[in-house]
Amino acid sequence: MRRVVFNQKGGVGKSSIACNLAAVSAAAGYKTLVIDLDPQANSSHYLLGERMKDVDTTIADFFSQTLSSGLFSKKAETFVTETPFENLWLMPASPELAELQHKLESRYKIQKLRKLLKDLKDNYERIYIDTAPAFNFYTMSALIAADRVLIPFDCDSFSRQALYGLLTELEDVREEHNEDLAVEGIVVNQFQPRAALPQKMLDELIAEGLPVLPVHLNSSVRMRESHEAATPLIFLDGRPRSAGIHHHDRSTTATRFTDPLGLR
Repeated sequence: MRRVVFNQKGGVGKSSIACNLAAVSAAAGYKTLVIDLDPQANSSHYLLGERMKDVDTTIADFFSQTLSSGLFSKKAETFVTETPFENLWLMPASPELAELQHKLESRYKIQKLRKLLKDLKDNYERIYIDTAPAFNFYTMSALIAADRVLIPFDCDSFSRQALYGLLTELEDVREEHNEDLAVEGIVVNQFQPRAALPQKMLDELIAEGLPVLPVHLNSSVRMRESHEAATPLIFLDGRPRSAGIHHHDRSTTATRFTDPLGLR
């Protein structure tokens, strides 16, 4: 299963969601790969911490290779880096992605990521792709290569209008480039369970038939500690945790972390 975590709006928690879902997958015993396509490399720093400075091969090297006419291309696994966590691997990002983008667009390399993931399909059971908050070459490459999309969403009116536009664009991608692409769900992040307006907005989105997932993520001190420690929540103190998870029925914080958003 190949999932993209994407929203054009910044600050909605894409990297945190991608990395923590991948970590949960890895902790459940699935061989899991995170691909970081954001030049800011937030996911890469989250999963590697200080080890990031020792990385000598990134996803930018893969894309750079596609621009070369050399006969001896590196194998797909060359671009994968081990993380400190069992069953969890990473293709790190690099600022060089921004420099390469125009060349890749002009040379029509939009299908190369899809081919790379096909080459890796027997190595990893689940792949999570983090993207920049922009509908650019790398995001389109990810959407063409993926099976499903998860959309992080914070509950305000600006985000709601942007969500409608994003869903339209995703439908265009599905019709023109990847008929198997499906919107798996809208991930509600930074949810305020005691506030009336966010719940009202979610009720309206659900009534419109939008695939709002039934688990909502709250703002959490624990998540900030997780970022500081460069350790996903489930590995933070050696046992599964579910800090900041809230169910749509306004029940108490969930105590399980086997699959926090109910994904399969």
